[in-house]
Amino acid sequence: MSKQQAKVILGTATLSILSISIFSCMTLLPQGEIARAREVKSNTIATGNGWSAASFPVENFQAYTSAFGYRRSATGGNNWEFHNGLDIAAPQGSYIRNWWGGTVIKVSDRGACGTHIVIKSGQWEHTYCHMEGSVETSNGRQYMIDRAGGIQIWEGQTIPTGVRIGRVGMTGRTTGPHLHWVMKYANNYVDPAMVLREMFVQQQIARGKDASN
Repeated sequence: MSKQQAKVILGTATLSILSISIFSCMTLLPQGEIARAREVKSNTIATGNGWSAASFPVENFQAYTSAFGYRRSATGGNNWEFHNGLDIAAPQGSYIRNWWGGTVIKVSDRGACGTHIVIKSGQWEHTYCHMEGSVETSNGRQYMIDRAGGIQIWEGQTIPTGVRIGRVGMTGRTTGPHLHWVMKYANNYVDPAMVLREMFVQQQIARGKDASN
C-alpha cells in the first residue's frame, strides 16, 4: 500500500470517526470508571507526542460499526454489555497493520475474540481480534499462523509500526468481518476513537510542516 493510499484511508476513517462521541457512552459508566477514563485521557494526550508515525490498523476501511462503551447485547435481548474496543469493518481477508511498534505478549484462538494477538508498546497494550488463521505450537512456543495470508506471528516477537500482522476474519463471536480493536494504557481501557483522533491531528500537523519545508 502506497503512502498516498494510506493517507486516503486515514482521511476517510477520520471523517467517519469524528461522528463518534467518545463521551456518548460514558454517562452509562459508574463514576469510578468515568474518573479513570478521564485520567487515562490525560495520560494519553501527554504520552502521545510521537503518534504522527503511528499506523491506522486496517487496510480497505469501510466503516466503524460499534463504538467503545456500553451497548445493547450483541446477542439480542435487553441486556447491556461493555464493549471494550472499537469495531472497524473491512472486507474479509483485508490486511491488519500494527498500530505501534512493540512486542507480542499473547496469541490465542479461543474465546469470543477468536484468533487474536496482543502487542505491548511501553504502557500500551493493543489487541486485534477476529483475525483469520489459528494458533499452533512449535518447540514449546506458540504462534499465530494465517497460511493463506502469508502471516506468521510468534509470542515474544518484536513487531515494528505499520507491519502487516494478520487479516480481517470472522473467528470468535462475530456477525460479520471486522477488526475488534482493544486498547489499554497502564491496564485501563482506552477508547480507540480518542487515540485515532489524536493520531490524525498530529499527522495533519506533520504533513503541514513537511509541505512548508
